[in-house]
Amino acid sequence: MIRRLLSLVPPGTVAVGAGLALLGLASYVHLAVAGHSLTEADYSALSVLWSIVFTLGIGLFMPVEQEVARLVAARHSQGLPPGPVLARGAVLAAGLLAAMVALIIAFRGTLADRLFDGDGTMVTVLIGALAGLAIAHTTRGVLSGLQLFPWYGTQLGIDGGLRIVLVAVLGLTGVTNPVWFGAVLVVAPIAGVVLTAPPVLRAIGGGTPMAWAPLLRGLGLLIVSSLLAQVVVNIGVINVKVLDPSDVATAGALLSALVLVRIPLFVFASLQASLLPGLATTATTGDLAGFHSLLRRALGIVTALGLTGAVGAVLLGPWLVQTLFDAPGVLGHGDFAWLAVATLAYLWAMVLGQALLALDRHRAQALAWAVGVAALVLATLAPVATALRVELGYAIGSVVVAATMAVLLRNRTLRSAVPTQTPPLEAVTPGVTGGL
Repeated sequence: MIRRLLSLVPPGTVAVGAGLALLGLASYVHLAVAGHSLTEADYSALSVLWSIVFTLGIGLFMPVEQEVARLVAARHSQGLPPGPVLARGAVLAAGLLAAMVALIIAFRGTLADRLFDGDGTMVTVLIGALAGLAIAHTTRGVLSGLQLFPWYGTQLGIDGGLRIVLVAVLGLTGVTNPVWFGAVLVVAPIAGVVLTAPPVLRAIGGGTPMAWAPLLRGLGLLIVSSLLAQVVVNIGVINVKVLDPSDVATAGALLSALVLVRIPLFVFASLQASLLPGLATTATTGDLAGFHSLLRRALGIVTALGLTGAVGAVLLGPWLVQTLFDAPGVLGHGDFAWLAVATLAYLWAMVLGQALLALDRHRAQALAWAVGVAALVLATLAPVATALRVELGYAIGSVVVAATMAVLLRNRTLRSAVPTQTPPLEAVTPGVTGGL
């Protein structure tokens, strides 16, 4: 099964997988060093910052990356330079960033007081980290669209490698201010962009400015789906801070636990780039048997990943978060069981979402995520302990998303849903899931 999926991967994606692996390792090192260096309150603030950065950053700018990649690939196949696409993509990313920064500045005091214990500097770091992701995702779209996957992987690797080096320096020099650990999320992605800029600059070229319509068509639904997906997987840490601001131990421990239980999501990210092209190919040709076969095998792979990760997390999770991250011992085996169930359901949702996209059903995917977020909100209102409330929200929200997608796929036959025009297979951008 894995060989079949990997055979669909575009040339150079092994380098992307290596970059993703280093970026994933950096997340563990970053949080581990921070956990041993910061107080519970400061680690809680860093955990909230981390969750907001990747919820908004990936949610807003990954769709921009994907659309830039799609259009660059289409132009590249016609011998046209990517400059006009990059120009439009950069303006779009800058506009989204400006809108988000304006909201953050407008509520700066409230954010600082409610989420960062009154530290306004953490709000500034939040803005810088979002800017870094905006720049990184836009340039990665060009690298992916031009099939420069080794450079794409290199940018991920530089980001991850620099994070490891910087947090190691912070730990060895005895830094105990969470602002510096947050600043790593600003410096590392921007450095990765700068050091991988040469192939982008060489390829830009000139050309007639591109119309906005090709870039904006369907982008709104992609952004909605992307944001809602990140809300489901990342909102738990933020909810702890909102529901019980005094419970600084649970917020930090929950982020550490989530990083552990979401290891299967990082593995799935390396397969994600191959899955959508395969599904899109069978959908376009009307190969119902091939579509269902590939979908079943993909679900089988993520189920195996999820169950394997679940066993390790439930058995060793409480010990690992205390040993690796110096997290307070507030989460037990039952907490890890809920988180593992949620992650498995989230993996199913990711695969089923790719199937909906392959059938050009963007609205259906967005609807499923919206229903899931609504279920998450209702579950979070349950009159139980704070930790269990957010765990139930993640689990129930993910299960509802996956179930809704399954129903939507089942109620539409493949032949009636075949898209009239499928994006070029090389335009699919390797995605990073779950907040690296």
